[in-house]
Amino acid sequence: MADSGVPGEGDAAARERRLHPVTPLRRAWAPVAIVLGWAAHDLNQAQRQLAQLTASTVYLGLAVLIPAAALYGFLTWWFTHFSVTGTELRIRTGLLFRRTAHIRLDRIQAVDVTQPLLARFVGVAKLKLDVVGAEKKDELAYLGEREARDLRAELLARAAGFAPETVRDVGEAPAERILRVPPRMLAVAVLLTGAPWAMLLAAVVVPGLLWFATHNLWTVLAVALPLVGGAGTNSLGRFVKEYDWTVCESPDGLRIDHGLLDRDHETVPPGRVQTVRIVEPLLWRLLGWVRVELAVAGSSNTVLVPVAPRETARMVVERVLPGVAVPGAEDFTRPPRRAAWCLPLWWRGHGLATTDAVFAARRGLVQRQLSLVPHAKVQSVRLTQGPWDRLWGVAGVHVDTGANKTVTAGLRDAGEAARVLRAQADRSRTGRRGARPDRWMSS
Repeated sequence: MADSGVPGEGDAAARERRLHPVTPLRRAWAPVAIVLGWAAHDLNQAQRQLAQLTASTVYLGLAVLIPAAALYGFLTWWFTHFSVTGTELRIRTGLLFRRTAHIRLDRIQAVDVTQPLLARFVGVAKLKLDVVGAEKKDELAYLGEREARDLRAELLARAAGFAPETVRDVGEAPAERILRVPPRMLAVAVLLTGAPWAMLLAAVVVPGLLWFATHNLWTVLAVALPLVGGAGTNSLGRFVKEYDWTVCESPDGLRIDHGLLDRDHETVPPGRVQTVRIVEPLLWRLLGWVRVELAVAGSSNTVLVPVAPRETARMVVERVLPGVAVPGAEDFTRPPRRAAWCLPLWWRGHGLATTDAVFAARRGLVQRQLSLVPHAKVQSVRLTQGPWDRLWGVAGVHVDTGANKTVTAGLRDAGEAARVLRAQADRSRTGRRGARPDRWMSS
């Protein structure tokens, strides 16, 4: 949890609430997990002790363990409360040692609602919060599905500056659907991705070579099974996670819903996207498809569009980066021909374009990647030049963003790189002065 912030106004009126009554079932697994962890630590010792147990001893152990687990789950639920004030979300936890987390609303990057498969059957959901400075997401698990959505709307309304007495009336902001990825398109896109096929090929070739070399079945299985599992994760797992991908536009940002088994409802907050990357795998280019990825400071959201036609993806990018037009191929300049001595053949895939709104860098021949950084999000600009680069008069320009990401325009003429460096510093200062506010539901 994020322990920051100071108590805000209206603390006395903040009503403490509890999680959903099914939450103790989730917490009750902790004592059972401790027992299983002890057994897994020394399997031989655990097996010997289990063999010595009588039926009555096993029943007695279960009679103690199950009520203890249920009591632990109930007590942790009973002593967990949360409340919302005008400036922060407070979460009080702790059975023996009490702890209160103060999560400032103006530090929240995203508020997501997720529903694992079993939670969907019960009608509950997790509320996850990306907070600036936190290494992992804070969460409230579990809430009723309707309560989770209402709380999400309340947090966004309060963060946007609505008066406490009106936040309940504001409700969830309306949304307009701008993109839905058909399952058939997603399936074809996954099949046209090279990584699963490469791992399947390796799962056939490598075990065959090992069999001829060792004639040991266990060695072959130990290598083949992880490769087959990795191929399945890269294909079937990706399809299950990105199934029914829907992007909607609302005043609080772009909402993303996806998932076949576990259903996730995420939000890309307005004005907080640091970098957008458009990826074009080789086989996708035959169909005119691309993938859009993004980086948001303090957020784990990394995918904006798993697959879409190029023009549709450009439209979505221009929605998430208002005022930004994605540069076309004619806007990019290539490195000088002497750059081929530094990176043979692949130098042709590099390109650089700067507009009034973004710094754009392109690279890749087999898999093209176009990275866009709004000038207002640039934290620092660097120029690098190794010994071989100096020999051929080329250099790289690196742009660092607030999401700990770096976009590089490589193999530029050294003189041009120096001019880009100076110009980008000026553009960044100007861009920050004219940047839109980062507050929720602000324009």
